Formats: sequence, structure tokens, C-alpha cells
Amino acid sequence: MDHVIRAVRAEEWEKVKELRLLALQDPAAPIAFLETYERSVKEPDSFWMQRAAGRPGEVRQFVAEAPDGSWSGSVAVLVEEAGSIDFMETVVQQRQGHVVGVFVRAEQRGSGLLGRLMAAALDWAWSLDGPRLERVRLYVHEQNPRAQAAYRKAGFVPTGVLVPFATDPSAREMEMAVSRP
Repeated sequence: MDHVIRAVRAEEWEKVKELRLLALQDPAAPIAFLETYERSVKEPDSFWMQRAAGRPGEVRQFVAEAPDGSWSGSVAVLVEEAGSIDFMETVVQQRQGHVVGVFVRAEQRGSGLLGRLMAAALDWAWSLDGPRLERVRLYVHEQNPRAQAAYRKAGFVPTGVLVPFATDPSAREMEMAVSRP
């Protein structure tokens, strides 16, 4: 594979913005992301700078960089502390990682990039100092079988937890997780 998988650097905020806005225009975006293109395109540069900088030990974003320097995909993982409230408004039961912002350009889907991005994210999560993370989770819309299959291929399994989808309470998000090796 000709892509390099690596962590995003703070000064790459413009590329972070470009890839995220592309992801939010994907046909699956309404069931894959909690934010919209219309809202995100209005965010000031400072928002994107902060997003690219992340928070050491708490959030890390990884990209698949092509030989020409373009980005073909991205995934981020954040650390959730036990007792905190997650963005789905549920109480976090244990210190864990949470995969968010998964996107691979349409022309690269099925190429193995998602698996490589997930492997980098999980390697980072398992290597963190402090109390060990015993699992990493994600939420996937119940009507997104393509994403579910990709996450299963990356080692995630359904936990049985279902939560209402933020923008459509009649739909649900399924929690999937992978345990520490």
C-alpha cells in the first residue's frame, strides 16, 4: 500500500478542515456523523486549528496520506473517563477509547485503508500512559451495514448496547467495541 498512516500535526489544520468537509458531503454523512456540512463550513479557522492540535493523551487523529500528500482517510480516537457523559448523553462506565470521525474517500474504500487507520488508532490507545484502556468503542447507525461490516473486519463486535440516534430518536446507534489484546 502506498499510503502512509500517521498522526495529524497541529499545523495541518487546513487539511483537517478540507477532509472533514468532504466527509460531511458524503451520501452516508447524515447517518455517519453528528455534525453537518452546513454548520461545519461556517466554523472559524480557530475551530479547525484546535481540532488539528487535539489534546495530548486525550485525543489523536490519524490520516492516510497518499504519495502526493493528499489525504485519503481519517479516524480519531478520544479517551473517555469513567463517570463522564459522552456525546450520546450516556454515562461512561469505564475509562476507554472512543473512535469517532471515521472517513475514507469513496475511491479508496475496500483498499484496506480503514483497517490500517483503525490499527494505528488502537495502537495509540493501547500505548497510553496512566490507567490502561481495556477497550475501545464506537457507535454506528443501525442502518449503516457497510460501516458495520468494516468495523467487524477491524475487530469490533456489537456489545448489545443501543442508543437513540441524536438527530432522529426513532433510529438507533449500535455500540461496537474491541478489547485490549
